Amino acid sequence: MRLKRISTAVAAGAILGLALSACAPEGDPNGDGGGGGGGTAAENQSISASVGPNDFISYNGFTPETYSTYNSAIVDRMQLGFTYFGTDGEILPNEDLGSFELVSEDPMVIEYTIADDAVWSDGTQITVADAVLAWAFQNPNLKSGDEPLFNSVSADLGDEVPEGPQGDAEGKTFTVEFAAPNPDWQIQTWMLHPAHVVAEQGGLTTEEFVEAARDGDAEALADAAEFWNTGWHTDPGTLPDEELVPVNGPYKLGSWEAGQSVTLVPNENYYGELAANDELVMRFVDQGAMVQALDNGDLDVIAPQPTVDTLSQLEGLGDKVNIHQGDTLTWEHLDFNFTEGSLFSDNLELRKAFAMCVPRQQIVENLIQPINPEAEVLNAREVFPFQDTYGEVVDASYDGQYDEVDIEGAKAILEAEGADGAEVRIGYSAPNPRRSDQVAMIKSSCDEAGFDIVDAGDADFFQPGGTQERGDYEVALFAWAGSGQITSGENIYATGKPQNYTDYSNEEVDAAWRTLATSLDESVHLEQTKEIEKLLWDDLFGIPIFAHPGLDSSAANIENVEGTATQDGIVWNAPTWQRAAE
Repeated sequence: MRLKRISTAVAAGAILGLALSACAPEGDPNGDGGGGGGGTAAENQSISASVGPNDFISYNGFTPETYSTYNSAIVDRMQLGFTYFGTDGEILPNEDLGSFELVSEDPMVIEYTIADDAVWSDGTQITVADAVLAWAFQNPNLKSGDEPLFNSVSADLGDEVPEGPQGDAEGKTFTVEFAAPNPDWQIQTWMLHPAHVVAEQGGLTTEEFVEAARDGDAEALADAAEFWNTGWHTDPGTLPDEELVPVNGPYKLGSWEAGQSVTLVPNENYYGELAANDELVMRFVDQGAMVQALDNGDLDVIAPQPTVDTLSQLEGLGDKVNIHQGDTLTWEHLDFNFTEGSLFSDNLELRKAFAMCVPRQQIVENLIQPINPEAEVLNAREVFPFQDTYGEVVDASYDGQYDEVDIEGAKAILEAEGADGAEVRIGYSAPNPRRSDQVAMIKSSCDEAGFDIVDAGDADFFQPGGTQERGDYEVALFAWAGSGQITSGENIYATGKPQNYTDYSNEEVDAAWRTLATSLDESVHLEQTKEIEKLLWDDLFGIPIFAHPGLDSSAANIENVEGTATQDGIVWNAPTWQRAAE
């Protein structure tokens, strides 16, 4: 599942997106489930959870190849920012790390203050230098030849904040000045990785690294950038040396059994409230095996794929488990491959034919409505059916032409284009029962129209060097997981952006995003969203299908587990989990 980028800070099948401040500090920000338990917990405080089968990739989860909900479920427990998301997408301050204040709107200037006691797990002070690193790896103006020096999933801050964080590199206070207003300024990534480690691995002192970054000296930063890009990627089962991976959150890496689990252990130097459990074991379990593992006690918390069978199985466990259901900000979609030479890249008519034969209503009725009876076919990308502006946006951008399957219309297009029998490989991250079912339904319908649909599900689809990265597909089936941020879609749909995996490009879409992303006016956001949605429908960038129903579960004796609508998933407040006393 890929995570959806948070403005210039976070993208699901892998989910794609960015919630880099997403790990909550200890305690319950909403007042309805947190806290440490008052000393009533049992002695065994090892808690096991699974969000899916995908193995750990890297301590650096901020590259396009490593940025997924599966990897973020681990690294976001270790790496904190100045804000995090509540269960409904509300932005909340992480007061453990520090504070921030909007000191001017024109120009937009924000002042950040890092807490005096905030340190990395190796004891090094968290300072302004770490904010400079966060700015540098999101600065596309630091280049090696024609390419950005840092391979970051977010690549806007060099333009949005041209001068970077201002303040003593060894100090605790810095300011940032935006070139234009940014409606998502609160969730920008200003803290993530340790500057002192990146600098040392690049043959620099921390002060030299900061100076080179501020001066735009790409040559001096080359080795440091290469380490940031690849130095934390290791062989499965082999953790980096501990001195290379200090953390600023409540957990640190403990052990890694390739293909099985990563164990997180408490960071004894954490400056906030310590984790309520002794270890958090993140297991890599196939979706179809999660309920049985929960029943057996092999797992304590699960995020299975929401299916009719899964819900029925969980309900059959009775009072052994708690079921967490609700709306989510994650949505399923089919994306066309626009890479030159691909079947659909320069042929809008064939994209229309495919859209005509995809049985979206059947998919929703068979797979989603049994879990959420109010579920409906999704006809937008930036707003959800349960949000106030959904109807207005859809009315302005979509005319309903793909609501009903039109086999004869699709067949006529294929014949006219001389494409009868054209092979369409639908790629997704496998195994995934619900996506396999979707592909089977699409094949049954679209083969009748004249396509040859091929199930190209692959365990490595979203892995570095995998099928998606190689472009070996005609249509990708996955989901984006968001958190209600305003400008995140720009990183997906605008030309050349890091999460624009399909090589789509439309100058009108780019311009609309620029207008939206530089305004604080909600009316401007709404009107530009309508324009963007219409253009994406007119071009058939892809086909939205449905918003994911939330379905997580936990053993009845695990306290403080709480579902969330955001991309952070069920593990968002894992440090507060504890096993109740028997």
